[in-house]
Amino acid sequence: MSVHRVRPLVPPVRRRPARAVSHAASPSESATPSLLQLIWLASPALPVGGFSYSEGLEAAVDRAGVATESAASDWLIDQLHLALTRGDLAAIAKAIPAWRRGDVDHVAELNAWVLQTRETSELRAQTEQMGRSLLEWLRNHHTASSQQIAACAQMQPTYPIAYALAASATQAPLRDCLLAYAFGWAENMTQSAIKSVPLGQSAGQRILARLAADIPAAVDRATQLPDSQRQAFSPMLVILSSQHEVQYSRLFRS
Repeated sequence: MSVHRVRPLVPPVRRRPARAVSHAASPSESATPSLLQLIWLASPALPVGGFSYSEGLEAAVDRAGVATESAASDWLIDQLHLALTRGDLAAIAKAIPAWRRGDVDHVAELNAWVLQTRETSELRAQTEQMGRSLLEWLRNHHTASSQQIAACAQMQPTYPIAYALAASATQAPLRDCLLAYAFGWAENMTQSAIKSVPLGQSAGQRILARLAADIPAAVDRATQLPDSQRQAFSPMLVILSSQHEVQYSRLFRS
């Protein structure tokens, strides 16, 4: 006797067509590429040679008594507020919008102004070399247009103006661009202090923390400065830079 097994009647499963999942980028996700580009521009690994300059700090160690962590920290804080804020940061704050709206004439005026603020051959050579190096870096990336790069090359850019072009192409907010520039400067100068004074890494981190705490206020002031108040008056820094040019023994190019 054979046994026949009856299969239960199971209603067929109706598969619904897969729906395309739409994923709208959140504000934080859409800002990620710009943030990464700014981190890249602020990195000491950017091949512009910033690590080889002390911007007068080495001469200050040799001749102006900057021989302790406290003295080095005070010196760099003063340089941030008296020189960088009123000079380079203020110029970049004008240059980035000018690059974005295609106002090359205004950019060229700002570039000429930055060059005039370099009162010694060392400081002039630094901003010219770093500007050329950053422009060369831009040639190998797809951030700035070929027309912008050609216009920048025509004016023989200083570093702040070349940075303004690189930052303008990220479409990041202006304040973030200036924060990145200032922090990149702070990192390089802290490393200069570590090598020149010399100091340990922990001391360097304390100096960098103090600079980082002051940078937002410095950036806010720079963005509010009209052209008539932009300036670069730091006579002691110029004197030390001149002395550094003939300093007997040195680690840095400025």
